[in-house]
Amino acid sequence: MFSLIVELAEYEHAADQVVGTEKMLEAALFGPEPVAEALIADVGDEPAGFALFYTSFSTWHCASGIWLEDLIVRERFRGAGAGAALMRELAALALLRGYGRLEWAVLDWNAPAIGFYDRLGASSVDDWRLRRLDGEALQRAARSERPAP
Repeated sequence: MFSLIVELAEYEHAADQVVGTEKMLEAALFGPEPVAEALIADVGDEPAGFALFYTSFSTWHCASGIWLEDLIVRERFRGAGAGAALMRELAALALLRGYGRLEWAVLDWNAPAIGFYDRLGASSVDDWRLRRLDGEALQRAARSERPAP
């Protein structure tokens, strides 16, 4: 699975941002306190891709959901149904667990992925913007320091 994560990062022009390791991924998925889950799609005897996800929560719905962190399908298997199968399984899992939604983010330049999601019937949440604290900004926020003007 980790090699597929690296493949995705390369596709997204962000290979230098992969700082995790195989051991860290293993702990996150199979350690004493797993924080994520994964579904794997095989074509024949070969892993074609996977979906890595975790439980989210909607305060307005007062219900859990699934946040799809990454959907990865190796390039040579794209168009063979692996991505659709993973999304179908995720949707079924959300319903089985009584969750109200399945959500994810997609890069605005990734037209093939956007088209794929549109064909599934996914709606765009255009009035929301993804925000992030990491690195020094996260450290500063934890110390309650005011950002420099």
